[in-house]
Amino acid sequence: MSLAGKTAIVTGAAQGIGRAIAEALARAGADVAVADLDPGRSQDTVTAVTKMGRRAMNIKVNVANWDDAKAMVDQVVKEWGKVDILVNNAGITRDGLLLRMKEEDWNLVLQVNLNGTFNCTKAALQPMSKQRSGRIVNIASIVGAIGNAGQANYAASKAAVIGFTKSVAREYASRAVTVNAVAPGFIDTAMTQQLSAEVKEALSKQIPLGRLGQPSDVAEAVKFLASDEAGYITGHVLHVNGGMHMA
Repeated sequence: MSLAGKTAIVTGAAQGIGRAIAEALARAGADVAVADLDPGRSQDTVTAVTKMGRRAMNIKVNVANWDDAKAMVDQVVKEWGKVDILVNNAGITRDGLLLRMKEEDWNLVLQVNLNGTFNCTKAALQPMSKQRSGRIVNIASIVGAIGNAGQANYAASKAAVIGFTKSVAREYASRAVTVNAVAPGFIDTAMTQQLSAEVKEALSKQIPLGRLGQPSDVAEAVKFLASDEAGYITGHVLHVNGGMHMA
């Protein structure tokens, strides 16, 4: 699955799953625009990409802001000439039971996770439509399919991303732009590392493969959907969850 000569944008690429995706795409040959709200944190990802011999661009972006998203895509097109791959990974959580959930926490999660995906996708579709090729991969979540107590806002945003993915896939298939989603299960990241050993063990018991996933598990799925080998796949949700949810 060579991505040689391809240019990619990965949002939320400073750490965790986003960084693993950026590195996987670079390892396959792509130049990677590392986009994050905190460009200081994302410098390590940029360094990792350049060490692989690929070009990297460190871009500060608030995906919830349309002007930021448009400027990000415009910068990549101006400097690299095209955008072949967009990975909408940026996302946040603001957990809490519904009756205790603040309106601002509901709105913020939707603004970043859903509106951010809309903004970046809309911006990237302009050059992709003109060049009549492109790969868009949206990072959804297992909770967008099965729900999760205390995450009504997050689950709603990720379920919406899945519906959004399928709709845009239908709209732009005629332009040879594929739009798919990867829905991770419970992945061993900084967020899950804060959980107690007891909670991790309980989670593992719900997963047929008996372990939390690794960021690389998600990254490899994204790399496949971004490749030429996945050219006949669009509107698909690829679940990477160790069997916890079998769609």
